[in-house]
Amino acid sequence: MIKELEELLDSTIKENASDLHISVGRYPTIRINGLLIPLLERKVINPKKAEELVFSLLTSEQKNIFLIKKQLDFSISYKEVVRFRITIFHQRGYIAAAIRLIPQKIKTLEELNLPMMLRDFTKFNQGFVLVVGPSGQGKSTTLASMIDEVNHSKQVHIITIEDPIEYVFAQDKAIISQIEIGSDIGDFNSALKSVVRQDPDVIMLGEMRDPETISAAITAAETGHLVLSTLHTNSASQTIDRIIDGFPSSRQNQIRTQLSLTLSSIFSQRLVTLTDGSRMPVYEIMIATPAIRNLIRENKVHQIDLVIETSADQGMISLNKSLSLLIKTGKMTKEHAEGYYLNSPELKSFLN
Repeated sequence: MIKELEELLDSTIKENASDLHISVGRYPTIRINGLLIPLLERKVINPKKAEELVFSLLTSEQKNIFLIKKQLDFSISYKEVVRFRITIFHQRGYIAAAIRLIPQKIKTLEELNLPMMLRDFTKFNQGFVLVVGPSGQGKSTTLASMIDEVNHSKQVHIITIEDPIEYVFAQDKAIISQIEIGSDIGDFNSALKSVVRQDPDVIMLGEMRDPETISAAITAAETGHLVLSTLHTNSASQTIDRIIDGFPSSRQNQIRTQLSLTLSSIFSQRLVTLTDGSRMPVYEIMIATPAIRNLIRENKVHQIDLVIETSADQGMISLNKSLSLLIKTGKMTKEHAEGYYLNSPELKSFLN
């Protein structure tokens, strides 16, 4: 790794930024509390410099893969302080990189300002738990915190399947096996089929990317494992629709039935900016009660939002309710909150 890139990574750590971007024609840029901040003391990156910076991260084997596939995801440990998840790609024919900072220490649910209901989800012996939300909203961090909660509380075998490995867990009560796609096994589907023979109790799937992976994850949950994963969706109901719609129509009834039996909970989150400039999660919690399971089975997913809104006594909460609590405590303005959810009239009803 060249010195100039080390300096950029050091700046990312020092400023507590979440990401570093390397893009031709732009200053090196970091993201702090959701905002992109150009490092104006640096020079604008030209094509030669972008290639020099990015290629200094790669082994010879990785470079060859990148030159063939034009895109590569991997992670590195840096100075025994942090890890970085790195995506390198091409844009307009130039090399670019998005570099995500991953702290070595996995924060607790309390430190992340997450609801303690998530701790209850980690106590399940089997089932399907999903953490969902748009890209860059903290899903991987939340999932890692939940897995570490299991690690510190239960004598179980946890297997993670990731592309690439992000957080590295320090084993406590649990045995933790971390499998990286590409270096340890070929693909997610093969990994899932393999791990069920490795005596797991808990399986963490970094991301569900296709119907084959989703089907294998549901089957693993059916056969007595606790499966936790992420999906890029905006809400619980959208997540269920996305899973089912990803399958051919001939299989959708079967998947709907399987999902109604295995799904335990869905946690949807956003990171919102507060009036003091800091960021905090707002969230939706859906618990698979008999009513929810019945709606999934009968293809009435559109009614799930209403069940969530009216089931606070069972631990559920809608995203709008979560936003309204921030507004009522003065941590967020009403006008700013409305930008985070499409159904603004519903949000207004919470505030009246």
